[in-house]
Amino acid sequence: MGALWIAHVTVTDPVAYGRYAELAGPAIAAHGGTFIARGGRFVQLEGRERPRNVVARFPSLEAAVACYNSPEYQAALDHARGASERELMVVETTD
Repeated sequence: MGALWIAHVTVTDPVAYGRYAELAGPAIAAHGGTFIARGGRFVQLEGRERPRNVVARFPSLEAAVACYNSPEYQAALDHARGASERELMVVETTD
């Protein structure tokens, strides 16, 4: 089964977060991830609103978690820490 990586983000330091984004994209792609939503328009219906929302599709839950734990993604994440407030989850799809 596939999986979705879903991030809800408030960017507090655009320069540092930009460095994260430059590195995170290739790390995600290297693990089979493809972006299906990345900062587009949204309507918050419930819960806490975050101005940036990102969804990536992965071939499996395990691939998404392996991406998160990879040295490449962790190097990218170093730039997001302190430059954003985030929630990130991976959810298995029903396909």
